[in-house]
Amino acid sequence: MVQQVTQGIKISVKTEFDGTFYKNRKMQYAFAYTVTIENQSKDTVQLTARSWKIKDSLNNTEIVEGEGVIGQKPILQPGEKHAYTSGCLLYSPFGSMKGHYNMVNFATTRKFRVSIPLFNLSAPFSMN
Repeated sequence: MVQQVTQGIKISVKTEFDGTFYKNRKMQYAFAYTVTIENQSKDTVQLTARSWKIKDSLNNTEIVEGEGVIGQKPILQPGEKHAYTSGCLLYSPFGSMKGHYNMVNFATTRKFRVSIPLFNLSAPFSMN
């Protein structure tokens, strides 16, 4: 598990390999990741958007941006947590993800970014 705190918001990420399958005659590797967002600040905040950079070991890169996370824009009071699970597909058994969340502080109306730390994706059968 990787963790990072940015401006009082703690991000923790846990990954899991979900298997392989063929799509358009190409082998793909499926990974799930669970993100826990914890508000360690003294103010109420809301997650409004996300941005991901997904890379595999073949140098394929995908940028994913959008509103909220899995259709939600969670509001977190001080001390609250929000967790969700999502996934991605790679063309190789190794890769990584990193990114950021766009947040807004309800007390100050200030918008800010929270870093999502770099985390690795690896299929267990391909590790040495």
